[in-house]
Amino acid sequence: MIATDNTRATLLMVGSMLAFAFEDLFLKRAASVIPPGQVIAMMGAAGAACFWLVALRRGEPILCRAALSPAALIRALSEAVATMLYVTALALIPLSVNSALLQASPLVVTMGAALFLGEPVGWRRWSAILVGFAGVIVILRPFGAGFEAAGLLTVACVVVLAARDLATRVMPASIGTFQLTTWAYLAMVPAGIILMGIAGTAPQTMEPARLLDLTFALMTGLVGYWAVTAAMRLGEVSVVAPFRYTRLVFAMILAMLFLGERPDFLTYAGSALVIGSGLYTFWRETRRKSLSKRGRAG
Repeated sequence: MIATDNTRATLLMVGSMLAFAFEDLFLKRAASVIPPGQVIAMMGAAGAACFWLVALRRGEPILCRAALSPAALIRALSEAVATMLYVTALALIPLSVNSALLQASPLVVTMGAALFLGEPVGWRRWSAILVGFAGVIVILRPFGAGFEAAGLLTVACVVVLAARDLATRVMPASIGTFQLTTWAYLAMVPAGIILMGIAGTAPQTMEPARLLDLTFALMTGLVGYWAVTAAMRLGEVSVVAPFRYTRLVFAMILAMLFLGERPDFLTYAGSALVIGSGLYTFWRETRRKSLSKRGRAG
């Protein structure tokens, strides 16, 4: 396992969330015109090519036996499925709503870390997780006229992303970050093709503006993807994951500035529940570790 450095991991996580917020902006502009499957396949191919070159320069082989390890396969498959769900939702619902729903990810990761990695989670944090899920329901408003059915795609994406992050954490230290990232981008290519087949859409010729959107999305996505992968490998899941919430702040600002979106009260209220519950779980985890250290010292 890689040595833990929570401070550096936190900075990487915040930086990655800023990059991903910009990526979402550019992807939404592109996927609103171009079939989402085509966007995913093109992003996957371009991203894989970039990271493959970097991996080779660092002496990290891509076509190797480690790529077929259970953790690596789960991670790549999770990335492919999550991207299919997320980009499709991004094309259908407001960026601010999509980003708000995505904030449930740290709660699901904390739950998964307790269930599958054996990390201790007490009843207070379990209660906070339930409150966070209530916030997701408020954002979705499933029983109201404003229900966004496509938001369920983002909810499903959150669950799949948790599997990706947990698989990243248990990955052997011998597997390089650029190897992991290249494998994930390679998995996006068939995922995009499959999505186009399911949707029955054919590739479209892109206007220069949309090609520019995809180029900027690729650049910001590459930076964000490397940073979040490094953060999840370097820091403790329960400490680093809550800082994903900064993505909502960045995304809402960009959505208002460039897309003219104005989130309503329920979106803000649900986001507050999700973020508040996540920050509480972070505080509980910090307090638990502090008491544990005092106990050992005594």
